[in-house]
Amino acid sequence: MGWVYLAIAGLIECGWAIGLKYSDGFTRLWPSVISAVLIVVSLGLLSLAMRTIPVGTAYAAWSGIGAVALASYGIIFLGESGSFVRILCIFLIVTGLAGLKFFE
Repeated sequence: MGWVYLAIAGLIECGWAIGLKYSDGFTRLWPSVISAVLIVVSLGLLSLAMRTIPVGTAYAAWSGIGAVALASYGIIFLGESGSFVRILCIFLIVTGLAGLKFFE
């Protein structure tokens, strides 16, 4: 279950990071509130994952999942560059995440 918690926590991390973008430095109420709630949920799930996954592996995977998802979101929805090199870098992060999981 640790890896399931970790995957969900990483995806929720994306939600609060996107919410921070729309909170305008915590000057808009609802994006700020939603971001704060998602931060608590994401960190709570990360802490549950750390019951069975080593802290270094869990944190690296959590941040990697968030990085891959947010970079992909930026390319797909925000018009950020989807160059070959950026896609390659995202692939390398995914490869590293798989390595953390399978060579634990």
